Amino acid sequence: MTGALGEFDLIRRYFRNIQGHADALRLDLGVGDDCALISPNSGQQLAVSVDNLIEGRHFPAGAPAAELAWRALSVNVSDLNACGAEPLAFTLALTLPEADEPWLAEFAAGLAEAAAHFGIDLIGGDTCRGPLSLCIQVMGQLPSGLALLRSGARAGDEVWVSGTLGGARAALDVFDASVEDIGGEFLRAFYRPATPLMLGPALRGIASAAIDISDGLLADLGHIATASGIGIELEAERLPLTQAMLDCFGAEKARQYAATGGDDYQLAFTVPRARGGEMSAIAKACGIKLSQIGQCIEGEGVHCHNLSTDQTGWSHF
Repeated sequence: MTGALGEFDLIRRYFRNIQGHADALRLDLGVGDDCALISPNSGQQLAVSVDNLIEGRHFPAGAPAAELAWRALSVNVSDLNACGAEPLAFTLALTLPEADEPWLAEFAAGLAEAAAHFGIDLIGGDTCRGPLSLCIQVMGQLPSGLALLRSGARAGDEVWVSGTLGGARAALDVFDASVEDIGGEFLRAFYRPATPLMLGPALRGIASAAIDISDGLLADLGHIATASGIGIELEAERLPLTQAMLDCFGAEKARQYAATGGDDYQLAFTVPRARGGEMSAIAKACGIKLSQIGQCIEGEGVHCHNLSTDQTGWSHF
């Protein structure tokens, strides 16, 4: 730990060369000036999103620095994936209680690893002193007019979800020591969510609506239902769970966690019934699990049959 490290030395030493080598990025000017300059390709739209993670609110105090870096970048790239965009670049606003060099080295190493995994470059940001928080803004691109939105679902569409659900919620029980995480599955789900990076672009022109699961499956599908002016019916028995979830919590509680826990950063999406048969080929091409869990109906709201819960998901306020 040292107090001698200044802001610009900190940036040069730990964050100047974090590059995921995004193939589509045309970077004219990166870290070190007042603005980064990028040139989107012709015929492409720029997709932009930002999230802020705060110690004690979004992650526990004392969380491993490298794992925090992965989590912070993952949750933002997930937003790009949900609209069908391919990652280009990100900026980082990092607030630190102090310039702790061992912590910074671990965080920067984790961030570089995550950036390489997602194929995205760090192009700028800011640092300051204060309570620990990580604010990342991501930019991606996709062909103009092909973005996946929340507003395109129609009655009769099938409802699908990627991956498995509930593991990140189970990690909260690990943090308070009420559950033993045998094999580390739940902590991995929390810190390194398996964001299905290839899926969003693969669904362009096929899915009628999409969203990433951050606040909870029921809550996030509720956004699609509201934006699209339809209702959604789900079957609790179809929610995809790992064996560890079932063994640890039993079917009923595992389904509650899958439906309401959030922080999964999988995609929930709707597909016209005529295109549902294409999902097995997409799942194989992307190397992921896809599950049909319900359907869109005339009406409003989200209803999950055979699930007892009085909540829908996470609220920030």
